[in-house]
Amino acid sequence: MVMFKVLPTPLTAHAVMTDAPVIPVIVLDDIAHAVPMARALVAGGVRMLEITLRTAVALDCMKKITAEVPEAVVGVGTVCNAAQAEAAVAAGAKFLVSPGYTSDIGAAAKRLGVPLLPGVATGSEVLQVMADGFTAAKFFPAVPAGGAAMLKAFAGPFADLAFCPTGGISTDNAKDFLALPNVKCVGGSWLTPSKLMAAGDWAAITQLASQSQGLRSA
Repeated sequence: MVMFKVLPTPLTAHAVMTDAPVIPVIVLDDIAHAVPMARALVAGGVRMLEITLRTAVALDCMKKITAEVPEAVVGVGTVCNAAQAEAAVAAGAKFLVSPGYTSDIGAAAKRLGVPLLPGVATGSEVLQVMADGFTAAKFFPAVPAGGAAMLKAFAGPFADLAFCPTGGISTDNAKDFLALPNVKCVGGSWLTPSKLMAAGDWAAITQLASQSQGLRSA
């Protein structure tokens, strides 16, 4: 059994980002996959689960995981407006991740009392999220937006902001990002590939989650 550290109350963005090296970016097309997938990830030491709002069953999947896998910390990705944030929190989401940022999304997260990883790709967007009081952000799309080199450059003028790069991250380049001092975790879809979920190969997903624990440099 995996022993997880105690999380702060209320949950913080820092706690979400430092719980494990990888936050899985999860697309669920079948509600029947939600609970076994979550249990498989938790068994491999990954409990921060970003369920993306890219399918019609995403909210129902969050409800199922929240009810049946208490060890998991359900988050929601692809939050593009305040209404989606509100619906996700009502479905059990404990943290929000957005592909971009507006002050309305930031205000909704604060009103709902949940951490937000706002999406940024440029210096101007970084300044906006910092002006709105956020100290952590999702760098997206990480590889097309400049990769590890861009985040290394951000470390100078934006030294107080922590990042979770997502978009184009894989086992081939995750360590390059995680080696940067301003990167606390990465987001990636490789922990829950659609072929494994369709096949119900939960043991393989547990193995992928377990292997991801070794990505962060000591």
